[in-house]
Amino acid sequence: MSRHYIIPIFVPHFGCPHDCVFCNQKRITGLSTNVTPREVEKTIEEYLATFKPDSFIEVAFYGGSFTAIDIDIQKKLLEVPYNYKKAGKINNIRLSTRPDAIDDIILDNLKKYSVDTIELGVQSLDEKVLYASGRGHTSEDVYRAAKLIKKYGFNLGLQMMIGLPEDTLEKDLHTCKEFIKLKPSCVRVYPTLVIKDTFLEKLYLRKKYKPLSLNEAIDISSLLLMLFNLEDIEVIRMGLQPTENIQMGKDVVAGPFHPAFRQLVEANIFRILLEYFIKYKGISTEGKELIIEANNKNVSAIAGQKSSNINYFIKKYKFNKIKIYPKEIGRNIINVIIEENSKVMDIKLFTKAYLKDNLIID
Repeated sequence: MSRHYIIPIFVPHFGCPHDCVFCNQKRITGLSTNVTPREVEKTIEEYLATFKPDSFIEVAFYGGSFTAIDIDIQKKLLEVPYNYKKAGKINNIRLSTRPDAIDDIILDNLKKYSVDTIELGVQSLDEKVLYASGRGHTSEDVYRAAKLIKKYGFNLGLQMMIGLPEDTLEKDLHTCKEFIKLKPSCVRVYPTLVIKDTFLEKLYLRKKYKPLSLNEAIDISSLLLMLFNLEDIEVIRMGLQPTENIQMGKDVVAGPFHPAFRQLVEANIFRILLEYFIKYKGISTEGKELIIEANNKNVSAIAGQKSSNINYFIKKYKFNKIKIYPKEIGRNIINVIIEENSKVMDIKLFTKAYLKDNLIID
């Protein structure tokens, strides 16, 4: 399988008609000026020089609302990766934008420049959350844009945020379930952070906004990831990517920031499912050795960061010892062995059962 590389082109606040309460793209991207075609070309060349042959390479415009930029500027920026794609030097072109910046004229132009994926910064499908966050669009804009994007044959990406003003777990679950109905090819989930020089920072300092704790964000994101996994929808990012400035105490004032947020979420899911499996099967645990066999890609998450899951199960269920071994089995299967009594846990099956038992799904 060829390695997938992203060449990021940041367009901070370029095209955004609104200042959302949580947003300061100049701090998030570390850039303060708008990008030019020459800079796009320079960035692509610099990245291409570092990639191995036969890699899958994607140019991605991040940061602003690309399709809200003046159409002539869009064309000039897109022409650069389009020429690289025609020459066979890159494979895909991706961009992100607002739901209310999509129409037939825009999509005709993106088709002309061979764009593959359009990600919509949805953030929420609750009207009160959208209004309180200063988004400037409605949920209806999202449904319309998503339908149009799929009609034109683009890959649809959807982005959501948790912990926004007026948000709740129920609203997050509603947004997640509506995303699933829209059948995107990929999703991103971002816990809301309080970034310097945003209106959200002012609300936070006035004690009019309380961010999620890290544990709250992990718990909510775990349910969302379980729901998306159940429907085979790829979640390509959870949590804002740490940079030199996107760190707690620097540009992050408050909120559930962690440089390995996704790993914490995945570890929490395995803790939830293994605990549910033990209770469901009525497994006797005290003083016994637990052996877990799993696909090598799951081993770290099952153990938890700094063996947190191992320590949790030893303390709560009084296992004498827990060992986790990699085995050449599918990622959806875990072998649970206690005193030579082996049981197979189907991750998808038990995810569905857990969500049903907790009234998350019907």
